[in-house]
Amino acid sequence: MGAGDLLVRGAEMVLPDRLVVGDLRVTGGVISSVAIGGDLSPLTGETVVDGEGYLLMPGAIDPQVHFREPGQPEKETIGSGSRAAAAGGVTSFLDMPNNVPAATSMAAIQAKIDSAARTAVTNYGFFIGATPNNLSDLVDAVGTPDFPILTPGVCGIKVFMGSSTGDLLVHQQEHLETIFGGTGGIIATHAEDEDRLNARKADFQDRTDIAAHAEWRDDECALIATKRAAALAKDHSHRLHVLHLTSGVEADWLAQNKGNLITTEVCPQHLTFDDEDVERLGPRLQMNPPIRYSKDRETLWRRLLDGTIDCIATDHAPHTLENKALGFPIAHSGMPGVETSLPLMLTHAANGKCTVSDVARWMCEGPAKVYGMVGKGRLEQGFDGDLALVDMENSRTISDSDTWTTVGWTPLAGMELTGFAKMTVVGGIPVHGRTTGASLRGEPLCQPSGAGKVLKFI
Repeated sequence: MGAGDLLVRGAEMVLPDRLVVGDLRVTGGVISSVAIGGDLSPLTGETVVDGEGYLLMPGAIDPQVHFREPGQPEKETIGSGSRAAAAGGVTSFLDMPNNVPAATSMAAIQAKIDSAARTAVTNYGFFIGATPNNLSDLVDAVGTPDFPILTPGVCGIKVFMGSSTGDLLVHQQEHLETIFGGTGGIIATHAEDEDRLNARKADFQDRTDIAAHAEWRDDECALIATKRAAALAKDHSHRLHVLHLTSGVEADWLAQNKGNLITTEVCPQHLTFDDEDVERLGPRLQMNPPIRYSKDRETLWRRLLDGTIDCIATDHAPHTLENKALGFPIAHSGMPGVETSLPLMLTHAANGKCTVSDVARWMCEGPAKVYGMVGKGRLEQGFDGDLALVDMENSRTISDSDTWTTVGWTPLAGMELTGFAKMTVVGGIPVHGRTTGASLRGEPLCQPSGAGKVLKFI
């Protein structure tokens, strides 16, 4: 036996179709046995974990993070972001291209893959960024409609249809047509309409109250872009993923119109907060697209539960507290979330908003299915041994100092949560652990590059 050989005994396992108590064995990084009722004896040399009293889930997958590498190490690096993910029970991530400089070529993506291989403790994949004139770079990464390429580590193309960050903006119809018509793979869109943003900017530019943020970037701005992206997907028979859905009108429209080509996601913060929370917490909850109103939050929950929304992502986008202290509208938009998403959603489950099986479907199987991740998202023989052993019996109040993200804060500070990971396992290797009653921050269980690998897609 060796690295990647592990036995979890007596846990309540979240299987694809039920919750059952039993044992689970990982051999060479892959799940080799799922024993309902639990009858597996330890083998010489394997790591044995007592799971009694804990919930065993597939490791969560965060399909939208911004780890800020290269260019902004004071906010996050691939290594620090991966460490934060592991602390939260997240075993795989997909990272966005809005770096300094932006990741718009295969050379830039390869540099990020190489960095992850040196510094990450989780599995990793990356989006290539679209610009109005980098079609050849996109084709190098994902191929064409007739000859798609499945490049390990490349999960798809990111298109910013509305101004949000850096120099990645594609909103002219001719450029969007070129990208949708000329590339393979999945296109993931930040769906806000640039023309509406520009037309209404003067009406809000003198506002310093944070309520103006959601009023300017309103649900009509989102709906226009989502409809436009959906039309492009259908015209070109191209897979489309609508990122971070925020508005009830978009969710309701997609319920009737998404079809088989289109998938979508929602962030935990949009399921948790509304405009009153934004008023109370200020720029800590400032992001693009914005947190909206209670009616939007409740519609998003309804569409998540009925299957319109396919998965959950955090849009982990860390900024320093010094920047956030500048206040609206100067503070940058975005917040950390990769290490708190699983306990937050499990807290919603504990409070009756959903079930733990729902959470596993949305945060494990859902992202794997959307992006075609090989071997991810299920506790099933032959799948990778990526696991989160979580404590649903004890609640803890989280503070800024409990976080691993480089920026050192969380928008959930002061909230009581349950479902923290007692142990996070990547490919059968324990990477992070917590001891009941000890520091909520927990401790690393492996060195950088000690676990994790590049994600593969089908």
